[in-house]
Amino acid sequence: MTEPDSHIRNQWVGSSVLRREDLRLLTGRGSFVDDLQLANTLHVALVRSSHAHARVLSVEVEAARRAPGVEAVLTGAEAVERTDPFQAGVVAPVLFHCMAGDRVRYCGEPVAAVVASDRYLAEDAAELIEVDYEPLAPVVSIEDALNADLPVLHEGMDSNVVLHQKLRYGDPDGAFAEADEIVSETLRWERYSSTPIETFGVIADFEPVSGELTVWANFMGPMTLVPIAARSLRLAESKLRIIVPRDIGGSFGNKCAIFPYITLVSLLAMQTGRTVKWVEDRAEHLIGSVAQPDRLGVRELAMSADGMILGMRARIYDNLGAYVRAPEPASTYRPLGNFVGGYKTQNIDIEFINVLTNRVASGPNRGYGCQQIYLEQERTLDKAASVLGIDPAEIRRRNLIPAEAMPYDAPTGGQYDSGDYPRVFEMAMEKAGYDELREMQAAARAEGRLIGIGIATAVDPSVSNMGYITVALPPEIRADKKYLPKSGAMDWAQIRLDPQGKVVVTMGTMAQGQGHETTIAQIVADQLGLTPDQITVIDEFDSGRSVWSISSGTYSSRFASVATSAAVKTSGVIRDQIINIGAHLLEAAPQDCEIIPGGAVQVRGSNQSIPLKRIAGVAHWHTAGLPEGQPAGIQASEVFNFTFAEPPTNDDRINGFHTYGFITEVIVVEIDRTTYQPTILKYVSIHDTGTIINPKLVEGQIYGAALHGLGGALMEEFRYDDDGQFLSGSFMDYRCPTATEAPHIDIDHIESPSPHTALGSKGCGESSSESAPAAVANAIADALAPLGVTPNHLPLTPARIWALVNQETPS
Repeated sequence: MTEPDSHIRNQWVGSSVLRREDLRLLTGRGSFVDDLQLANTLHVALVRSSHAHARVLSVEVEAARRAPGVEAVLTGAEAVERTDPFQAGVVAPVLFHCMAGDRVRYCGEPVAAVVASDRYLAEDAAELIEVDYEPLAPVVSIEDALNADLPVLHEGMDSNVVLHQKLRYGDPDGAFAEADEIVSETLRWERYSSTPIETFGVIADFEPVSGELTVWANFMGPMTLVPIAARSLRLAESKLRIIVPRDIGGSFGNKCAIFPYITLVSLLAMQTGRTVKWVEDRAEHLIGSVAQPDRLGVRELAMSADGMILGMRARIYDNLGAYVRAPEPASTYRPLGNFVGGYKTQNIDIEFINVLTNRVASGPNRGYGCQQIYLEQERTLDKAASVLGIDPAEIRRRNLIPAEAMPYDAPTGGQYDSGDYPRVFEMAMEKAGYDELREMQAAARAEGRLIGIGIATAVDPSVSNMGYITVALPPEIRADKKYLPKSGAMDWAQIRLDPQGKVVVTMGTMAQGQGHETTIAQIVADQLGLTPDQITVIDEFDSGRSVWSISSGTYSSRFASVATSAAVKTSGVIRDQIINIGAHLLEAAPQDCEIIPGGAVQVRGSNQSIPLKRIAGVAHWHTAGLPEGQPAGIQASEVFNFTFAEPPTNDDRINGFHTYGFITEVIVVEIDRTTYQPTILKYVSIHDTGTIINPKLVEGQIYGAALHGLGGALMEEFRYDDDGQFLSGSFMDYRCPTATEAPHIDIDHIESPSPHTALGSKGCGESSSESAPAAVANAIADALAPLGVTPNHLPLTPARIWALVNQETPS
C-alpha cells in the first residue's frame, strides 16, 4: 500500500457530507436501465413453467408467431441448441442454460420467449403459447434431495448431492475428547431475498457485421460472470460489451444473478437483428430471480467447564435449487475464512453438503452466507451458556480474540487485519445497560411477560479474495499445472483536470445507492485541497471503455476498501503532477511546495502561491511552460491491489477477504402472549469498520442491513408446497419489513484502521444483516425459555412461534 501523504488535511473524510445523488433521485431524474430509450426497440415477454418438475413434450408457438406485433418467438429447445451451458464452480455435470429445454426443473423456469413491438403485445402473444408437460415427482426440500427414492434432477449424476466436502483444521477430535461439555444445536432457515425496488432489466443490441454485442443491464458484477455469459453465447469475450447505467435501484447481491437473462435477451437480439428489451416484473422477480439457499445447519461446540470453546463441528446442508448458478456454491464457501467469527478456538471440523432441488437456483443475498454461520454459532453458544450456568455475555467475553492478538490468523485461513473486539463488546453492554436489562427482565417475568435479551457478535468481512470459491474444487484440480490459480481483488480510478481546473473522477464501481459519488468526492477533495462540490464524479461502467478486471463490481462491501484506495492512489499521482507544475511556475523545488485549501500550490512558509486553474491552463494551453519531463495535461489512472492475497492452500485454508470489521449487537424483544408477535424494545449496534469516511452513509448502511437481517429472521420466506409450487409470488404473500416495523437502532463505533487500505477503511455494506438474525433469534429464545421451548426454525413468524409453544406443526 502507498503510504499516505503526511501533509493531507482530512477536512472532508470523516464528515457527514450530504449525498449528492439524492437531488436527482428524489426529483425523478435518475438514469436507470428502464429509462434508456433506444430507437426501434422490441420488447420481450417470457413464458414460464407452471410445473416444478416435468418433461417438456411440446411447445406450440405458431399462434404466437401470427399474433399482432410479434417479430420472433424462441423456445427453450432452440435456446439450448444455440447456446452452451453456463460454467459453475463444481465438477458435477449440472447443465444450466438460459431457458429450459426438454425438462423444467423449477416453477417459473423460462420455456419460451416472445419478441414484439411492445410489451403488451408480447404478453398477449405469450398467452397463446401452449406447452404440454409430463409431470415428474418433485424434489422440493433438503430431505427430498437426500431421498434416494426420488428422481435425480440431472443426467450423469448419481444423486442430488452436487457437492460433499469435509474440511478439518487443528485438532477437533482432540478438542472434543477433552471437552467437559459437548453442546449441539440444529437450525433450519428458509429462503429469503432482499427484493430491491428495481427489478432486473436488460437491453441488447447485436451488430451482425462486426459480430459485436452491446448489452445495457443493471448488473452489479463481479465481472467474472461476463466471460460466462460470452461463452454461453459462443462469443469471444472481446465481442461482448456490458454497459451499466448510472443508477441501480438496489441490488444486495441479487443482480449478479442477472447474467442468464443477459444471455437470453442477447440471443433474441441476435435472432431478430434489432434492439431487444426486457424488464422483469415483480412477480417474475420473486419466482425466478434469486434467493439465498435454504439451510439446515448442525453446530456442535466442545466446551470446557469454565466456558472456553475448545473446538467446533459443523454440518451444513445448503439447497442450491435446480442448478448451480455462478457464483454458487459461494453462499456456502464465502465465510470459510471467518468461520469462527471473533472467537479464539483453533480446532474446526466442517462438513459441507450442497443439494439440488426443484426450486429456483440460489445466489447471493445481503450477508452472503455469514448470517447463517453466525446464527448457528451464536445460538449454540447461548445454549452452551445455559448448560454451563454462565451468563451469555460472560461466555462471549471469555472467548473473544484480544486486541493484542491482532493481526490474527484464524484456523480456516482468515487473516484478521485489525480490531479491538473486547472493546466493541463492552461498548455494546454499556450502551444497552445489560445488567439493568437483566433486572428488568426478571421483574417482567414475575409479571408473566415474555421478555428476551439476545446478544450476537460477528466478524464482518469485506473485499472478497477471488480465490475463496475455488476451495469447492478438489485440491488435485487446483494442483494441476494447467489450472489457473485465483486470488486477490483490485480496482481502479481515473482522475483528470480540464483546462479550467475542473476535477473529473471516473470510477467503474456500479453503485446501487450507497453514495459512491459523495464518498469519492470527499476523498479526492481532501487529497487536492478542494471542496467536494468542486469534484465531478462519474460512476458508470462500460466494459468497452472502462478500465476493469474480473473482480470489478460492487459486492462484498468492497467499495469502501479497494475502490476508495484506488481513488487515493490516483489522487496522489495527480497531486504530484499539480505540485510539480506549480513549483516550476513558482521557481521553487517541488519538495518545498504543498497544495493548500482552496486549490492552490504554495511554497511552504511563504505567501507565494499559484491557483489550480492557472496550473491546469498551463498544462493544457502552454505546454512549453511545463517543467522538463512533465507530460501535457494532468491525468492519471491507477489500480489498487492487495499484494498479500493468495489462492487456497493445499489444506484448504483461505484468507477469503482483505479487511475484517467487527460487530456486537444487543436486541431486547417482547412476545405477545396472545398473538405471539415479537416486538423489538431495544436494539444496540456497535461496529468497528475501520476509518469512517462518511458517518451518515455508514448509519444508513447499518439501518438497511439490519432491516434485511430482521426481515429474514422474523417474516420473509420463500414458501413452496409439496409439489414445488411457489406460494410467495407477491408482496401479499411475501412480507418484507416496512418503516412501520423498523426499530430505532442505537448505533456507535470504534475505529481500528486497516493497515491494508489507503485510508484504513473497511466495508460496512453487509454489517448487521449478518448479526441481527442471530441477536433477534437469541432474544426470542430467551423470551420463550420460561415456557420450556426453543425456536430452531427461521423465520420466527408469530405462526411459527405459536406452533412451537403449542407443540403443533405450522402450516
